[in-house]
Amino acid sequence: MKAYLVGGAVRDRLLGRPVQERDWVVVGETPESMRARGFNSVGKDFPVFLHPDTREEYALARTERKTAPGYHGFAFHAEPDVALEQDLRRRDLTINAMAEDAEGTLIDPYGGLRDLEERRLRHVSPAFSEDPVRILRLARFAARFAPLGFTVAEETQTLMRGMVAGGEVDALVPERVFAELAKALAEERPSPFFEALRACGALARLFPEIEGLFGVPQPPIHHPEIDTGVHTLMVLDQAARLSPAPAVRFAALTHDLGKALTDPAGWPRHYGHEKLGLPALARLCDRLKAPNAYRKLAEKVMRYHGHAHKALELRPGTLVDLLQRLDAFRRQDALEPFLLACEADSRGRTGYEDRPYPQADWLRAAQRAALSVSVQPLLEQGLRGPALGQALREARIRHVRSAAAVLSVQPDTRPD
Repeated sequence: MKAYLVGGAVRDRLLGRPVQERDWVVVGETPESMRARGFNSVGKDFPVFLHPDTREEYALARTERKTAPGYHGFAFHAEPDVALEQDLRRRDLTINAMAEDAEGTLIDPYGGLRDLEERRLRHVSPAFSEDPVRILRLARFAARFAPLGFTVAEETQTLMRGMVAGGEVDALVPERVFAELAKALAEERPSPFFEALRACGALARLFPEIEGLFGVPQPPIHHPEIDTGVHTLMVLDQAARLSPAPAVRFAALTHDLGKALTDPAGWPRHYGHEKLGLPALARLCDRLKAPNAYRKLAEKVMRYHGHAHKALELRPGTLVDLLQRLDAFRRQDALEPFLLACEADSRGRTGYEDRPYPQADWLRAAQRAALSVSVQPLLEQGLRGPALGQALREARIRHVRSAAAVLSVQPDTRPD
């Protein structure tokens, strides 16, 4: 059996990166001969098999032909006469179109090694344009390999612009868009994913809420980077530095959607952008079918990130009410993701990347102080319903005020 190691395993080994999984292409076999060798069939659209011992995937070499718009419209040909080079030609990027034989000899018919050495993302053939998912995949590779200096080849940029203009990306279903987004958010530096989509025009089609932020100014005194779109991507990368949680990164990405919706006559200030952005966030989450955890955290960060930034100045009562709205008493672990996204927002500004964010420490301390209040004595006093809730709030305020004195925090001293 002629089996060749292909794709990411070859690419990552040549880059000196850890190989996460190994995929194989088999030439000259049939589904019947594979099953006779003990392989288990798992492919739905084309013949893919699991090795009986290693459980690694072995696919029969195949070609594909476009038959309809979108990314489902393909006919596959997987017969013993399909050569390895034909299988490699149908792949998206040259760096993914290399193979190794059983002796470890590199098979590179489309210049993938050269593109690796020159840090270039380049399509294998014009067939790239037949599958709009490849735009998302390329953007994801742009994010993954940006720390290594990879850029998108100009001819590939031109091809992708034509795909966008021809409406190919409009055929992408929300589940697939979100799946690629989630993978991009998991990268060490996610922002190049959005930069690559924007460069070819796909960001405006797939994520118009994000595209709309570019060119929207902010006050230079607080935002030296000025452009809200630039700030948004800086915040996203800061969130990636602070947390591996995809929901935190999504909240960082979407926290300022409302700035594109404020009255331009008032720019560069954006009064009320926190509330103005909520319908846009809802539309984005509905369209992408985002998980509920993503949506809830993003809503909290959008509504209340301004409160977090002013936490050192807020009255104890306002702090207690904020923590209540964040569900930080009923679910104590709900506060930390919110604080991480807010810290990312603070650091996602030119010159602020490594500044401390004491507001987060104070909010954590205020939560601990408020949670130290026991409800049992209030119950023993016979308090129930609204009276119990009011007494509990007042006790929490007193504890937060005491904590502020101990920590030398000087909040607003007006009555709560």
